[in-house]
Amino acid sequence: MSGYAVIDIETTGLSPRYHHRIVEIAVVHVDEHGRIESAWETLVDPMRDLGPQHVHGVTAADASQAPTFHDIAPALIDLLRGRTVVAHNSRFDLRFLCAEFERAGIPVPIGEDAALCTMRLAEILLPGSGRALADCCAAFDIDLVDAHEALSDARATAQLLGAYLRAAPTSPLWEQWAAFAASLVWPQVVSSGRADWITRNRGTRSERTFLDRMAAQLPAWTTPIADVRTETDYLAVLDRALSDGFLSIDEAEELHGIADALRLSLWTRHELHRRYFDGITAAVWADGMLTSAEADEVRALGRMLDIPATVVATALEPTLTTGPILLAAHTRPAAAPADPGELAPGSLVVLTGQMSRGRDECEAALVAAGFVVHAAVTKRVALVIAADVDSLSGKARKARDYGIPVVGEEWFSRQLRLAG
Repeated sequence: MSGYAVIDIETTGLSPRYHHRIVEIAVVHVDEHGRIESAWETLVDPMRDLGPQHVHGVTAADASQAPTFHDIAPALIDLLRGRTVVAHNSRFDLRFLCAEFERAGIPVPIGEDAALCTMRLAEILLPGSGRALADCCAAFDIDLVDAHEALSDARATAQLLGAYLRAAPTSPLWEQWAAFAASLVWPQVVSSGRADWITRNRGTRSERTFLDRMAAQLPAWTTPIADVRTETDYLAVLDRALSDGFLSIDEAEELHGIADALRLSLWTRHELHRRYFDGITAAVWADGMLTSAEADEVRALGRMLDIPATVVATALEPTLTTGPILLAAHTRPAAAPADPGELAPGSLVVLTGQMSRGRDECEAALVAAGFVVHAAVTKRVALVIAADVDSLSGKARKARDYGIPVVGEEWFSRQLRLAG
């Protein structure tokens, strides 16, 4: 057997060290070429309270009908056996998965670092991208709908993995992970209880909170304080903790414990919180205005992260780059520069949207003109060509975030005529 098993989980909290459990798990099988083969999902009865239900959307009525982790463990092992396990922020998912197997008394041949992490791969294949799944997906125009549902997030992660495989097909990384997966000896476990997998009742979900949306726009940090791996792990958990717009006393205590486990000093943790706050406020000011509701959210974030009041007050003041403060509804962010000037041969160019001519024809014309067609928007890209210059696609939004020119098909056609 080969290929990948992409997983995603929803949990009752931030860490199994504080007796939190899995409430939903999804597995998506992807072949060695990045094609999705099949998918499974189930709710899991955590045998405790459900934690932030307004985030993951799992109701007590549904969870009470779901199997326990012990019930689904045999089938889950069969889904993982022989495949490279993949997740976004994999250490978080694997930490819970290993804890659940241990609680069920089932020894498994994996640990926290035994999965291929699409968040880590972004550091290599999407330079400049943030850590959030939504941000990485936007670079490839992958839609992420119903975030914080296990199957939705697992499908998006599977598509992201496929995009990575196509972007770097000759990387030795894929063979190395395949060899590792083949070497693992998973136990043969016979089901002794109920094994039916129960899907969630998909009713109306709450809209994503302000902080959840803003966190997805945070850029990557190029200057880590101490160790970029542990800092990113901590910040990814902080994203989860703040995704509902509220940091409870229990969550604050759990974050402190996670920081200790990662060996982050108190000073480093405070500095991470300060940078996080600065990143959120920069994202809020990206369109040059601040609403009264956003100002309230910034103040609340400052309180949750113990940011000095003087720093919060300064963050709410307009600057020469943000312009005057406007307590009004948002308008769309300003478009990226519309005139890319003269592009050098070999420049990376990205296409987005359905052009009047076929995509293959467009790509061939760009290659013939001396450009390199790239699959994703990174900071190395020189130009994004959109079917609609005002496109709201993920690629176009990423280009505007990076200050990359976004031009329409008319510019593209004109340049090809000039080149011809």
